[in-house]
Amino acid sequence: MGEPSAALRSNLLHQLVKRVIDVRPAEMRALGWSWLYIFSVLFSYYILRPIRDEMGVAGGVENLQWLFTGTLLGMIAVNPPFAALVVRLPRARFIAFTYRFFMANLFLFAALLHLASAEQNIWVGRVFFIWTSVFNLFVVSVFWALMVDVFDAEQGKRLFGFIAAGATLGGIVGSSLTVTLAKQVPATYLLVGSAVLLEIAVFCVRRLSLLSDALHRTPTSGRDETPIGGSMFSGFAHAFNSTYLINVSIFILLVHRVRVWVIFDGMCG
Repeated sequence: MGEPSAALRSNLLHQLVKRVIDVRPAEMRALGWSWLYIFSVLFSYYILRPIRDEMGVAGGVENLQWLFTGTLLGMIAVNPPFAALVVRLPRARFIAFTYRFFMANLFLFAALLHLASAEQNIWVGRVFFIWTSVFNLFVVSVFWALMVDVFDAEQGKRLFGFIAAGATLGGIVGSSLTVTLAKQVPATYLLVGSAVLLEIAVFCVRRLSLLSDALHRTPTSGRDETPIGGSMFSGFAHAFNSTYLINVSIFILLVHRVRVWVIFDGMCG
């Protein structure tokens, strides 16, 4: 009785989701884990983002331009070891390593904020401001790199919009929760909550790694994972060879520049 009941529930869930997107029954589990994965990641980041902004302002609005410069330098510094690990580690192990590294950082920041004096917290906040921006870049880019491995191009056209909605919802829930709890709960507890959400993302990666072969049209031989591959410059080369990606890059740069100007102008006004 258990198996037919489970099959019936699975079929009903598929019929419900199919009203929203064109999803096949064999894709349902991977779609669900992918959705939960990006929801958890953006939930985690948007818990940190209001804390980052508050810490950045605490150090003086006039220093924000140096924090953005520090963010750029931080991304440049982290990219080479990040690229080296991408080439050498299987994707599931690489993602688990990356996310747990950031989790360890979050526990360290929580301890520093709890133990440091008010003056020391200014410097902790500045480092945290830069770290959070680097964190956002890498955890999100790792997610979409995995999605390209799990789903082929045809599946991506049908399913990525629904998955991206999980990212939007995670951002909304994360920021709303932080605004609600910020005055009642210490920032250290929020950092720990953000770390727990990253562990949920790691669990989702494990589940996806078991399903990816069933969803690839050309499955890899055996169950052994292969490294993601590439070099630190391969992404730049691929982007500059595509007019579409160049236009997307220019759009993102312009949006980021306008956003930074609006934040800086609003804080100075």
